Amino acid sequence: MSAETVPDLQVEHLSKKYQGGAGEVAVLVDVNLSLRRGDALAIMGPSGSGKSTLLYILGTLDTPTGGVVKIEGRDPFDLPPETLAAFRNRCIGFVFQDHCLLPQCTVLENVLVPTLATEVPDPHAEARARELLQRVGLAQRMGHFPAELSGGERQRVSICRALINQPRLLLADEPTGNLDRTTAHTIGTLLLEVARELETVLITVTHSPELAARFPRQVELVEGRLEERG
Repeated sequence: MSAETVPDLQVEHLSKKYQGGAGEVAVLVDVNLSLRRGDALAIMGPSGSGKSTLLYILGTLDTPTGGVVKIEGRDPFDLPPETLAAFRNRCIGFVFQDHCLLPQCTVLENVLVPTLATEVPDPHAEARARELLQRVGLAQRMGHFPAELSGGERQRVSICRALINQPRLLLADEPTGNLDRTTAHTIGTLLLEVARELETVLITVTHSPELAARFPRQVELVEGRLEERG
């Protein structure tokens, strides 16, 4: 396979098992996935089906029992812990349902947090953060604290934070789950537009049929396996 045809995210025969009181429980079974920059995928499925587990494995926050995950042709699980942490910070962005913003930091400071973990300071980080915040309509809120923002505004901050290091892979775990319908529609539009503009691979786990329907590709996690929808 030539460099031009290597997917930016390649998942092959991925599995995840846990040891439960009644024995081994298979959460993910032979999951296969291939995505390129600019692709957007929505993953649906009932609670407990393993959607978040899959997302956390793709984000290298959890480890698979079997199979292979490659990001830009590289298996992150082959890396030592410190190198993996740096790889994750550089190449993967997370958007969580509960925002996970630091209450003592301003909007601008929260967006800049991932840049503090780099060995060499990025001289363009603050300018990029301001540009992202302006892009999502928060130019006038940069000096505010999370407690002074609405739920939709906090989610927009978390999206900017996820994008600040220009990741190759953007993962969103129920990004509209705590939002009203109008705000959820706005956040969905924002995720899709920004990911497309930055040519980032976007994967969103959601219970919302409305949000999933807006993604060009939709899959459902059924009995540990991904099944294409529509």
